[in-house]
Amino acid sequence: MASKAAVLHLIGLGRSYQEIGATLGIPPGQAYLIGTGIPADGGGTVTRAQRERPGILPSRTQCLVNPREAPPPPAGPVHDWIRTRARDDRPNRPGR
Repeated sequence: MASKAAVLHLIGLGRSYQEIGATLGIPPGQAYLIGTGIPADGGGTVTRAQRERPGILPSRTQCLVNPREAPPPPAGPVHDWIRTRARDDRPNRPGR
């Protein structure tokens, strides 16, 4: 089980929360919560005293709980559908 001491030790070694999560076998947002006591989803107000805790990131902790979306592949049914819709949308074509 991951402990606050283990998370803060890895932070002290310069590891990111993504690396810490992988090392401890937990999600990065959970590692942040264990190490800091503050949820990574930004679901609350962080006081000045809390911002002084070890391991606190200055901003952008949401990515620890919600990974970025991946764009669709460059070819495939989504792009075929978009091309068809754009081609058939005569009122919005240039030089109508």
